[in-house]
Amino acid sequence: MNNNKIYTLAIESSCDDTSAAIVKDGVIYSNVTASQDVHMAYGGVVPELASRAHQQNIIPVVDQAMKKAGVSAKDLDAVAFTRGPGLLGSLMVGTSFAKGFALSQDIPMIEVNHLQAHILAHFIDDLKQSYDHPGFPFLALLVSGGNSQIIVVEDHLQMRVIGQTIDDAAGEAFDKCAKVMGLTYPGGPLIDRNAKEGDPHAFVFSRPKIQGLDYSFSGLKTSFLYFIRDHIKENPNFIKENMNDLCASLQYTIVDILMNKVKRAVRETGIKEIAIAGGVSANSGLQNALKEAALKHHWKVFIPQLGYSLDNGAMVAITGYFKYLKKEFVDQDTAPFARMVIE
Repeated sequence: MNNNKIYTLAIESSCDDTSAAIVKDGVIYSNVTASQDVHMAYGGVVPELASRAHQQNIIPVVDQAMKKAGVSAKDLDAVAFTRGPGLLGSLMVGTSFAKGFALSQDIPMIEVNHLQAHILAHFIDDLKQSYDHPGFPFLALLVSGGNSQIIVVEDHLQMRVIGQTIDDAAGEAFDKCAKVMGLTYPGGPLIDRNAKEGDPHAFVFSRPKIQGLDYSFSGLKTSFLYFIRDHIKENPNFIKENMNDLCASLQYTIVDILMNKVKRAVRETGIKEIAIAGGVSANSGLQNALKEAALKHHWKVFIPQLGYSLDNGAMVAITGYFKYLKKEFVDQDTAPFARMVIE
């Protein structure tokens, strides 16, 4: 190790963003991400194109991350990588690179659960500033394109899922409904932008009746599709004429579904520190609803910085740092998994 300082390289390649970061003693020194615009033409991520793009991007991204951090390969003590969940082809690129890098430098490898990393993004400090971190235990609402979960976080590496989607995720509902309206991929941010100019109560959409703390968004997607189809029959310009109100009403519905379960989780657990994580945590409607609930119910809430809410290497780096402290290393025969859960 380098003067008793822990330097870790982190690789994130679970979907369509290639990202690398350097963490030194729990502080992020660099976080570099290359995004893939090729998927916009297809209305969603194409797995084969994603894995090819990762192969092109990973070496330049790692190189930039190391240069920005001012470190060389010989300074590093470990390499952390996203093992899953995600697109298998994309994960294989990151995993293979991590294996080769670790072998060449004779340093240990650290596997990282992508879902766990999103939550631990709340413990990132970077060279610009230190952030306010939640105390244990706290509730995490993890919302992304593939996941909608409520999690009790008891320690950095000890988490327990108490509610999750039984079908589709909130982020998928945003993107699929956006596609129905003719918006480009990814549609969630476009809905958020248009919603700011619309009436959230202009239209009413179907809400699931799911027991406990679990979620469901498949019925909402279907009802939205039928709603649009029926109104287009009467007025072919319905979407164009009502875009802002449609976006505002859809966003209000999804956020309300999410928040109702969070409020129930707070009542059942008694925990009043709540953090949101995952790509949908960047949604302004969700952030505002969380802040309003915090004022009303005396919660303490945590919203990640935008750069750390989307898929990024820094969240893998901070998770890798905590696992390094516990010497949780893996062998060269470690394989990526398309499906992983928080255990």
